[in-house]
Amino acid sequence: MKKLLLLLALPMIGFGQNVNIPDANFKAALVGNIAINTNGDNEIQVSEASVFSGTINVYSLNIFTLSGIEAFVSLTVLFCQNNPLTSLDVSGCPALTSLSCQDSQLTSLDVSGCTALTTLYCPYNSITSLDVSGCSALTDLDCYYNELTSLDVSGCTALTHLVCAYNQLTSLDVSTCTALTYLVCSTNNLTSLNVKNGNNINMYMYFLATTNPNLSCIEVDNVAWSNANWSNTIDATASFSLNCSGAGISDINESNTLMIYPNPAVSELNLLGEGAFSYQISDMSGKILLQGEVNESDKIRIADLNAGVYNITCITENKIQTLRFIKQ
Repeated sequence: MKKLLLLLALPMIGFGQNVNIPDANFKAALVGNIAINTNGDNEIQVSEASVFSGTINVYSLNIFTLSGIEAFVSLTVLFCQNNPLTSLDVSGCPALTSLSCQDSQLTSLDVSGCTALTTLYCPYNSITSLDVSGCSALTDLDCYYNELTSLDVSGCTALTHLVCAYNQLTSLDVSTCTALTYLVCSTNNLTSLNVKNGNNINMYMYFLATTNPNLSCIEVDNVAWSNANWSNTIDATASFSLNCSGAGISDINESNTLMIYPNPAVSELNLLGEGAFSYQISDMSGKILLQGEVNESDKIRIADLNAGVYNITCITENKIQTLRFIKQ
């Protein structure tokens, strides 16, 4: 008889197991949600948490930790912005599709197990690293105003919207993000930027990479198209190329890299390259102001140009390379 009673009690023991929720404010919000706390007691049972597939909204509730969120394996939407959170781990929530955690104090965010995540909004934090490699369904990522030094989105092939401005990124490669139509990566420390994703033509209104003073080369689908559509969205010291290398820009060919200096320039441009080529200097409207032919290490006089930003296009038999310079 005792054995029978014990066997009957086992399912109730499992059913009544409580989720450990150490933060009082977070627990109060969950207990007060009748869609979650279906039995109306003062605890959240594992059985209640595991089947909840709706939205948890704990915006601005002075919550210090969301420990216990991992029990919500069917959770689809989480709003936890404007809380004094320093870390957030939602890797145990594989059904999560949307996460908003901006305006907190996060230094750590783990979304590594969120394979269904489509929208991640985490700006205005102090996040130093962000692993979205497993988020293959991600379409919208806003992570601006953080402290990211790197961001790998190579696995985010569905990404259409990326705003990662005001970080400390030194390189960014979105070449595998073939659906991308919106990119803002301004105000970083970029030295390498690859936006050659085969979809630049659909990004013509939504690309911004200014305030990256060490960025000289941006890899794109088509140099002429980028010059025509993105000339005001990059720094004057940067230019577009079909193939950027560590040594410089190599649109003429991989072994023949042209460089110009100084930049900004006052009266002369120094050209460093190989062989002879013709050149055209045009203003930002495309009007050709100067043209001619030069040899390697020749100088071009620009003293008569007004102060401003200009493009110089260098042409050989096989390649065309366009660089940008500032005339002081």
